[in-house]
Amino acid sequence: MIIDYLGGAHPQDVEADLCIIGAGAAGIAIAHSFIGSAVQVCLLESGGLGGEQRSQALCEGSSSGPIEFDPGTSRMRVFGGSCNLWGGGCIPLGDDDLKPRDWVPDSGWPIRYAELEPYYARARSFCQLGDIAFTEGSFTAPTARPVLSFDEDKLINPLFARCAILFGDAYRDALDRAPNIKVLLHANLLELLPSADGAHVQEAVIASLGGGRGRVRARHYVLASGGIENARLLLLSNSVVREGLGNRHDVVGRYFMDHPSGTLGTLTADEPHRITRPYERLRGKNAPSSFPEIALSPVYQRTERVLNGRVHPFGVEGPLPRGIRALRELRTALRKTVLDENALLEARLSEALRNAPAGEVITAPSSLGLTALKLGLGMGDIARAFVHKLTDRPAVSNSHVELVGYFEQAPNPESRITLGEETDALGQRKVCVDWRLTPLDHRTYRRSATLFGNELARACNGHFALAPWLADPDHVKPEIHGTAHHIGTTRMSDDPTKGVVDRDCKVHGMDNLHVAGSSVFPTGGWAFPTFTIVALSLRLADELRGLLMSGFL
Repeated sequence: MIIDYLGGAHPQDVEADLCIIGAGAAGIAIAHSFIGSAVQVCLLESGGLGGEQRSQALCEGSSSGPIEFDPGTSRMRVFGGSCNLWGGGCIPLGDDDLKPRDWVPDSGWPIRYAELEPYYARARSFCQLGDIAFTEGSFTAPTARPVLSFDEDKLINPLFARCAILFGDAYRDALDRAPNIKVLLHANLLELLPSADGAHVQEAVIASLGGGRGRVRARHYVLASGGIENARLLLLSNSVVREGLGNRHDVVGRYFMDHPSGTLGTLTADEPHRITRPYERLRGKNAPSSFPEIALSPVYQRTERVLNGRVHPFGVEGPLPRGIRALRELRTALRKTVLDENALLEARLSEALRNAPAGEVITAPSSLGLTALKLGLGMGDIARAFVHKLTDRPAVSNSHVELVGYFEQAPNPESRITLGEETDALGQRKVCVDWRLTPLDHRTYRRSATLFGNELARACNGHFALAPWLADPDHVKPEIHGTAHHIGTTRMSDDPTKGVVDRDCKVHGMDNLHVAGSSVFPTGGWAFPTFTIVALSLRLADELRGLLMSGFL
């Protein structure tokens, strides 16, 4: 059952066996696992079924670190979570991503790939990826075009799969029909209230932006609100435990990581499409099921003592021929645009998260007649573009290739989430992000940029020019930005002084509070995190099932 808590028609207080806070990939995966069981589930979602600026404003916060970070544009409050802005990339972590590495401080997961593998198989089903095979660190399937050949001690070609669904859309009806699932939209968690000793959550205090207040009482609770919000909610739960829940050792909010991204340099060649075409992400009904990337090999990481990372070659179009420009202007003029609040919000957030070179923006023409004339005069350009497509070349020739890197970030306790002094519309302190990198991060960018550039230049007989911020040893501030993959703020560890949750994702020192999502990752590799988020959430659902079902025996 899905109920809008903003409307006030629902009773203020709710009783459940399991309360899940956050209806993104993690929360929906866990709730879906209990459909048809005897377990009564209450799933709380701060947003509605579509994006709303009023709810989105609750994501706003501040940035205090050396690298600017906007917490208001890197996540979305809506049923389905930030995956509503998701590109769909799915790939498992590799075993080397999970192992301790002596050159990466605080690395190493308390679980191994073999423990995750069966849940990756179930995540494949939940993400509706079909029966595509996978191994550690990659999917295995034919690619649309042959990939480039590299020395595998340096570079490899792992494959990711694209999830074609949005979880909120795909599973909304099933959750709505389930008699044991209660979804409350526009229900914001204010605080988890524990027992006097701080070891047991007794109730969740919730509120709507319409002024409603209520409580959810459950046997177990799961925070599944994202890598920033999970830490914020623990810190805000400080009425009984002053430092916040799970924060006895001052670890909550620390080790904040993302996947830093930046332009590594420029590649020029006579035929740059030979580099870009194998790695294009094709769409459409005949698109392949998997797509290759170019990544650092585990051998290279160990030998050079660097972090994991990948690079994507983006072809940058040269001057647009007259006919092609006219055709694109006509398409823009004929394209129907629905400017509702959700579409406008998604467009704004998607633009803020852009991590690829921006092409020329084509606007609608002022005169369709003039555009039609240009189209007629440019038919030769269109014919040449058609021939290019038949020979597997881009319609418009690339002037050069920009190499954009995406990297693992080193765990760093000084990179952290805290509470700021400003408050939101609910009277809650906003988040403050202090995003910090380490010398290992900087070393990884410089070493890998040179390797990526030189190897790709060799593959196309081209020339690579290192980006100025990497070429200048005195350039202190890296020209990088985040990719909205918020990792590590409630990290998993067997040692309570190094992590917030244990290997089963239960908060240290508490008996009924659990955390789901990438905030529990001790390290993140370079892999898109959602596939692992779903796998870990399904693993947590099994753990919760054992704890909860014992009460019905």
